[in-house]
Amino acid sequence: MVGTTSRAGAEGAATAGRPRVMRADARRNHERLLTVARSAFAEHGTDASLEDVARRAGVGIGTLYRHFPNRDALLSAVFEDAVGDLLARSHELLDAPEPCAALVTWLRETVTHASEYRGLARSLMSVSSDATSALARCSGPIREAGGALLARAQRAGTVRPDVAIADLLQLTHAIALAAEEAPSDPDLADRLLHLTLRGLKPAR
Repeated sequence: MVGTTSRAGAEGAATAGRPRVMRADARRNHERLLTVARSAFAEHGTDASLEDVARRAGVGIGTLYRHFPNRDALLSAVFEDAVGDLLARSHELLDAPEPCAALVTWLRETVTHASEYRGLARSLMSVSSDATSALARCSGPIREAGGALLARAQRAGTVRPDVAIADLLQLTHAIALAAEEAPSDPDLADRLLHLTLRGLKPAR
């Protein structure tokens, strides 16, 4: 019995140890896949081959799908850093002296982040009303952050009270998409943002 108990204890300890090694391996695979995906999306856009991402990361496509069940899940993870930047920036801008200018500054930075990978703006637009998409997880925090800036500008009377943050973000993504399609016109996004701003202002 003692020998059996000892063997069982040893096997239990070994089994308990295995997941920790697997987790470390999985973590390394996860980070390597994200690093390669960022590079592939920057080079080829968000339609980059996931098989190529897996190959360049040195893993099989099955491993990629275990970490990221679909393309939106991978995009969500890649876009996570940008979401963090936008959230931090929104908190800073809540103390800016001009609420409307703060909102426009944040929207401009949202356009910049959405334009980082070709096709990302289109993907963000397509999941705006799809709560089941992994990429939609990015939308909630962004909507909340932008909503706080919008509400502040509305309280100050510098933005119309009927403007909704969901509509404003769709416009922002559309601007990012338009800028993406016109790389020879680097000022297009700013011009479109200023046109949008005119529509935000209350009638006098």
